[in-house]
Amino acid sequence: MSIFTPTNQIRLTNVAVVRMKKGGKRFEIACYKNKVMSWRSGAEKDLDEVLQTNTVFINVSKGQVAKKEDLSKAFGTDDLTEICKQILAKGELQVSDKERQSQLEQMFRDIATIVAEKCVNPETKRPYTVSLIEKAMKDIHYSVKANKSTKQQALDVIRQLKESMQIQRAHMRLRLILPAKEGKKLKDKLKPLLKVVESEDFDEQLEMVCLIDPGCFREIDELIRCETKGRGSLEVLSLKDVEEGDEKLE
Repeated sequence: MSIFTPTNQIRLTNVAVVRMKKGGKRFEIACYKNKVMSWRSGAEKDLDEVLQTNTVFINVSKGQVAKKEDLSKAFGTDDLTEICKQILAKGELQVSDKERQSQLEQMFRDIATIVAEKCVNPETKRPYTVSLIEKAMKDIHYSVKANKSTKQQALDVIRQLKESMQIQRAHMRLRLILPAKEGKKLKDKLKPLLKVVESEDFDEQLEMVCLIDPGCFREIDELIRCETKGRGSLEVLSLKDVEEGDEKLE
């Protein structure tokens, strides 16, 4: 898809159009494909990486630029960056049916992954697999919302799944015991996977009590087993609830 703007003939390719109707008029912005969802989920923070141009159009494919007075009237400002942000947040991404289906399937997997990373089975104190969460989401007929972030939807899914299965948002409290020889090196490798280190004792061996996201459990377990050749150990001490009101999923 090639697009020419009449003023300076900039060729816009690989375009994703986001459309919004406001004040009885249609406004569109030209974005890079795959970047709109990244912006909405919070993964992409740089607006320049999302917008092909900060021009606001009434029709991107014809290169028809929106009039300044129409923008001011509809949005209450003529700040193009601010207007683009509003359209990005609330507008509708124009995609083909095939693209939309593929996008929704990817979002479905992303939501299931977030839920699996943040939740445990409170009875076994162990995380769920992504495939099991996907199956549970299908069982409750969860419908993905294209204009809502995957993190926000993951919170909705957790609430809904609680009605049909044992699941809770929690951090796992672990005790790690590592041989002195590998302790320091292994601690550096483990650090990015640990949420909070509650205590640390280095004597004959390194003993740490820490909080982790459930999604890191398998990686930590594997790391300790491989690096210490079975001489290190990992024990789940307890679960620390993540408050229901805590809407943030990091």
